[in-house]
Amino acid sequence: MKIDVDTSVCIGAGLCVLAADEVMDQDDDGIVVLLDDSPQPGMHDAVRRAASLCPARAITIRESA
Repeated sequence: MKIDVDTSVCIGAGLCVLAADEVMDQDDDGIVVLLDDSPQPGMHDAVRRAASLCPARAITIRESA
């Protein structure tokens, strides 16, 4: 899994951090900060949930083949 975030569309809702706080955080303005762009398999479900919860669709996931 590879994760990309588009900080230009992030609205700072913070749902991603609630779902996957080991992979994502927020800066002082509430904008998403990616801590790990290739998380371990144990975090994949949480990252998928974070992406699905994002109201701005700022998180893109590329699954490994």
